[in-house]
Amino acid sequence: MNIFTRIAFFALNILLIFALSSCDEPEKKTDVSDILSDSSSVAKTVAEDTIPKSPFPLINYTLDTIRNRQHYRQIINRFRRKKGNFAAFKAFTTLNRKELRFIGVGQAVVIPDTVVDDIRAYSVFPYYYPGAKNIKKIVIISTVYQAYACYEYGKLVRFAAVNSGKERTPSYPGRYSMGWKEKDHLSSIDSTWHMPYTINFHRQAGSAFHKFTMPGRPASHSCIRQFMDDAKWLYYWIDNEKYDSTHKPIPFSGTPVIIIDYYDFSPGNGYKWKYLRNNMELITDLPENPMAVEEALIPISQIPLGARGSLVNYKRFLYAEDTLRARGVIRSGVRLTQTRDFNKERRLREKKKREELERLKQDSISKSVISIAPVKKPITPQPKRDSTRVDTLKIIR
Repeated sequence: MNIFTRIAFFALNILLIFALSSCDEPEKKTDVSDILSDSSSVAKTVAEDTIPKSPFPLINYTLDTIRNRQHYRQIINRFRRKKGNFAAFKAFTTLNRKELRFIGVGQAVVIPDTVVDDIRAYSVFPYYYPGAKNIKKIVIISTVYQAYACYEYGKLVRFAAVNSGKERTPSYPGRYSMGWKEKDHLSSIDSTWHMPYTINFHRQAGSAFHKFTMPGRPASHSCIRQFMDDAKWLYYWIDNEKYDSTHKPIPFSGTPVIIIDYYDFSPGNGYKWKYLRNNMELITDLPENPMAVEEALIPISQIPLGARGSLVNYKRFLYAEDTLRARGVIRSGVRLTQTRDFNKERRLREKKKREELERLKQDSISKSVISIAPVKKPITPQPKRDSTRVDTLKIIR
């Protein structure tokens, strides 16, 4: 067999093998949908891999009722603020949203089974927020869970407890923005209210973040109360509002603030944070696009009289209460408290008091003048002389 015959025989065998293999398994057609499905699953896997995972362990919570004084002392001693115990103190007060002085016998308190130095471990907000991945800084508040989260490009950098507005002066849901700030501030409506690390987030309503009493429930005049260390941290972290060339504040130019919900004041529906079983039970319905959230509606009754002249859209404030009631934010039958300028009322009372004192002083002076004036002696009239009798006497002599 010459070389050419061998080559032909080899080629024929190859063709027969190929034909037989093709007969055993029919050609599989590639569908476009399969390609898209494969690529989307790959993209999803890549996206999930790039999302930062929470670095914190599972922490279980127990809701324990303080039975007696001895039980009370045990809990307070375990979680009180002392050297080397700040992490336990911070975790306990944050989980209960209140200062230790407001805890007593008969109350139910949340107790963690693990103490972690990083307060973010106890957050009710997710460690990563995709909707904020392109936002430098943003603050998300839940009045339902009485807490807020600070995010930088979608990553959680701070978690804190709050006490928001009470029912008749609530903290309304919607979008706000950080405005001016003052480290050592006295309230503009009541100068007896000392509010360290104040950051205003609604100029006309006077709503602000600040340190104040934390009783463990909504208690403020629409403000967001905080513990001192949280208030200080937030004060230096946020970007306050910018100003134009005429030094007027540019609306919504500060760090965005979103209140995502509203507290349910109906009996038996509050204190949601107390019933969380662990730190893995999170708020999952954060807005996909926080910057598209509606600007907060504030009723005109919540704006001090002196600030109403500066309202840009007066009608929006005028009809806000009706809209909020229709949405269920304000319960039926609840009457909002009119914002009062306690400083002005105090000044008027003081003025009235000064005027009254001045009047009394003038009355006293007038009475004194009357009492020291010389009294003239009354002149006793002399009896008239009877000339007839005198003449008679003369005659007798």
